[in-house]
Amino acid sequence: MRAVSRFVVFTTVTLVAGTATAALAQTPDPDTRQAAVERAQIEKAGSLHPYVPSRAERLITGLENTFVNNTTTWHPYFQNAYSGGGFALGAGYLQHVSPYNFVDLRGSYSVSQYRLAEVEFSAPRLFHRRGEVSLIGGWRDATGVGFYGFGSHTPLSNRANYAFEQPYGGARLTFWPTRRLFMVRGGIDIARWSLVEPTGRAPSVQTVYTPATLPGLGAVTTYRHTEATVGFDSRISPGYARRGGFYGITGHDYTDNDSRFGFRQVDYEAIQHIPILRETWVISLRAIASTTWHKDGQEVPFFALPSLGGGSNLRGFSSWRFRDQNSLLLQAEWRIMANRFVDTALFYDAGKVAARREDLDFNGLRNDYGFGARFHTPFATVFRVDVARSREGTRLVFATSPAF
Repeated sequence: MRAVSRFVVFTTVTLVAGTATAALAQTPDPDTRQAAVERAQIEKAGSLHPYVPSRAERLITGLENTFVNNTTTWHPYFQNAYSGGGFALGAGYLQHVSPYNFVDLRGSYSVSQYRLAEVEFSAPRLFHRRGEVSLIGGWRDATGVGFYGFGSHTPLSNRANYAFEQPYGGARLTFWPTRRLFMVRGGIDIARWSLVEPTGRAPSVQTVYTPATLPGLGAVTTYRHTEATVGFDSRISPGYARRGGFYGITGHDYTDNDSRFGFRQVDYEAIQHIPILRETWVISLRAIASTTWHKDGQEVPFFALPSLGGGSNLRGFSSWRFRDQNSLLLQAEWRIMANRFVDTALFYDAGKVAARREDLDFNGLRNDYGFGARFHTPFATVFRVDVARSREGTRLVFATSPAF
């Protein structure tokens, strides 16, 4: 019995000692790594706060809401009434009629006294986000548009000015049957061209040409214009992209109510963005050709001819510098990402116009080169500045849209 008692006492002491040892092992040492991590977590939890955007991020978000997301009721509007009017300043009033559909009433006035007033209804998410509709109507007044003659080798001294007033209205439907890549677009609009006396230092076209030498001179022409586009678009957004491309064909039909200046036109366009070094560099390429056909016994008026020159094509030349029945434009840009919101670019443009379609080759191209900066959001170019140099001098371009 005495031996059994000693065994029971020994067993009890052993169990108590083991339990105490386990308890001591589970008690964290204040100097261990685990304790240090716990203290750091407690200190971090006390200093947590919501993310505060930087000043640059707040600025870009505001610009995106104003120019892209259409969430600002009163907003600035910098679109010119017509290319070549110089810097334009205006304002718009936007009112949503549903969560996505809106009406935008806007207008602008440029340094060359070009005036624009228009209203647009936009429905950007139709047919389960497969379609987009735009209805637009307005009036524009262009007071001094340049005309230099026909062809790619007209001298600057040939410049004459014309002016016009134009009420217009139209509708466009863009549809993506598979939500991406393949797209079709159709549209119709009506516009009335009324030529008036121009302003500016250059002589009026009416003092240099006659209706016999310049088709469309002195005419009041009302066009019914229909168009259709078929294309493949793999870009994230036409407003700003660093990869993907667009390949499309657009057919136009211009019907003159008086059957004097009706014609047809076909545009062939290819755009490709090639990313390099994880998209910090991008090689962007564009080619576009426009060809026209006369309708029986009718002519293409001089003001509706395909043209080159201006801030979105041959940037080193003045707007509407070259005109003829057909045109070819080639562009290349090396775009370099400076930061999340700014790209710089080196570019080269080349192009020509010709009376015959078979003359749209690589001989006799007019060209320019330069550099620029693009201020952008993830999906749109808010502001673009280009400095372009050609044999006719250096030009500074300001725009609120991408070159391509």
